Amino acid sequence: MTPPVTLPSLTDDCSQCAALCCVAYPFDADEDFALLKRADTPCPNLSDSCLNCAIHDDLLPKGFGGCVAYQCAGAGQRVTQDLFDGETWRDDPDLLEHMTYALRVLRPIHEALLLLQEASHLPIPDSAKRQGRFLMAALCPEDAKSVHDFEDPEVQDALADVPAYLQSLATFL
Repeated sequence: MTPPVTLPSLTDDCSQCAALCCVAYPFDADEDFALLKRADTPCPNLSDSCLNCAIHDDLLPKGFGGCVAYQCAGAGQRVTQDLFDGETWRDDPDLLEHMTYALRVLRPIHEALLLLQEASHLPIPDSAKRQGRFLMAALCPEDAKSVHDFEDPEVQDALADVPAYLQSLATFL
């Protein structure tokens, strides 16, 4: 029997994050981003006084459609609040690369959990639902306190199995 799974929040809550998406990922100067930015470099549109975007209300007209489209599925606040106890890279610059690395590890896991959660509501056989719950459980290691808990081979193997599982559901739909 698959144990019950307690999922983390899979909804973005930017107020609980440290603007990690504005730091972690590179931007290519193209139709999605109006400037070129390297990974692990704060976006120049972050305000100096806090971790807010100075152009948030005008992202699309200013050429930042990629920012509007981005979703972390709750990984940003999980990294900030759970793995780093609410500390931010702004308060301690030595945390910057550790926090952005953690986001890049957790975001695909959160996206997979979100897809598995949605799939659990489909009209599929109980055996397929059990397999989905098994994958969710594997992606949610108990008492995870560091990014290394999510790099565990069992977690990463489950993450690698999610696309094939989701594809297998097509036979039931």
